[in-house]
Amino acid sequence: MHRNSLQTFIADVRSSWGPLSSELIADCRDHLRALLHAAPTEDWLAALLNGKPASRELYRDADHGFVLLAHTEEAGLYRRPHDHGRSWVLYGVQSGDIEMGSYGRITDPDEQVRLVKRDATVVRPGTAMTYLPGDIHDTHCRTGPALLFRFTERDLQVEDKQERRITRYADQDGVLRVARP
Repeated sequence: MHRNSLQTFIADVRSSWGPLSSELIADCRDHLRALLHAAPTEDWLAALLNGKPASRELYRDADHGFVLLAHTEEAGLYRRPHDHGRSWVLYGVQSGDIEMGSYGRITDPDEQVRLVKRDATVVRPGTAMTYLPGDIHDTHCRTGPALLFRFTERDLQVEDKQERRITRYADQDGVLRVARP
């Protein structure tokens, strides 16, 4: 039986899996880059490209807990700065262009937390970005519809909704500060 690139990605990540390390990140990022070059005729990818779902879970690993999601984003969609709690995340762009900004968290002398934007990178098809625990970033879909894959080390719904470990930021009088719930 011929394995498709999604099945190959899953098998490759499972064989690389272990504690967070530079090698694990490099391996998983390489596996994700290979997945980004899947033939659009593969059934799973054709269904995503034709259906354009806002979000679809492609795989959840019962043993290791990692999750692979696909997101279709329309041009102009902006996701404000946030972190991923204790999790590390890889984003890969299959089609379209996504601008991803990175931020540093600064505490002012008056103990107010604010963000300072470090830079922004336009992520194009075939490219993958890494965000480690505590890294803060935003996303802005520049050319859409864009299809991106988000590979998370753990279920971010649990990290966010149940454990409340994800922090989001919002513009407050021209300064990016921790968003009020």
